[in-house]
Amino acid sequence: MKVEAVVPARNEAARIADTVRALRTIAEISATIVVDDASSDRTADLAREAGAEVVRLERNEGKGAALRAGLSRTTAEVVLFIDGDLGTSAAVARNLLEPIIAGHADMTIAAPPRGGPSGFGLVEGVARAGIRASTGRSFGRPLSGQRAVRREVLERVNIAPRFGVETALTIDAVRAGFRVVEIPLSFEHARTGRTAAGFAHRARQGADVALALASRLRRRRTKP
Repeated sequence: MKVEAVVPARNEAARIADTVRALRTIAEISATIVVDDASSDRTADLAREAGAEVVRLERNEGKGAALRAGLSRTTAEVVLFIDGDLGTSAAVARNLLEPIIAGHADMTIAAPPRGGPSGFGLVEGVARAGIRASTGRSFGRPLSGQRAVRREVLERVNIAPRFGVETALTIDAVRAGFRVVEIPLSFEHARTGRTAAGFAHRARQGADVALALASRLRRRRTKP
């Protein structure tokens, strides 16, 4: 079973090389594709030096567009989505592959323990409630970007723009009848924190999640 990793990254020079090297220790992964979302630092160069194939977007288009660009470069049967800021902890992604390779799941989602100064959890709560309303399923960490996905799922879902991608992917996969499983996993990433930049990031994320939910809830009400 061919497995490749797609890593969206923007201004992740501090961590991207460690992320790529960690993914390359996972024997099942045959290639790592880093999508540099118009970074102003050396993200692309460092990813390439660490052994990744690099796709560079000339303007900042957001996470959803970065994932679509990465998917256009792979025909793998299983695609691993990993954020560029995980560093050495990206090696835990192997645990996401095991249930899919064993045939027990179609999409796995890493569910890290709650905690730390990353925010108030408001956006995550909205996503959780919206997914439950749309599918009847409850997910503990619906905004987790660390996922392993079978090709069949990717052919049936829409990759939503920007930060709405995880919420939309979960809803679309569950509605299509695929087996979606959360797996408790601990990993490290760069936290946005309770700063002006952090609040601005969460505001953009919240708007994108709301748009993804609105379109899917509307679609559910109008479906014959």
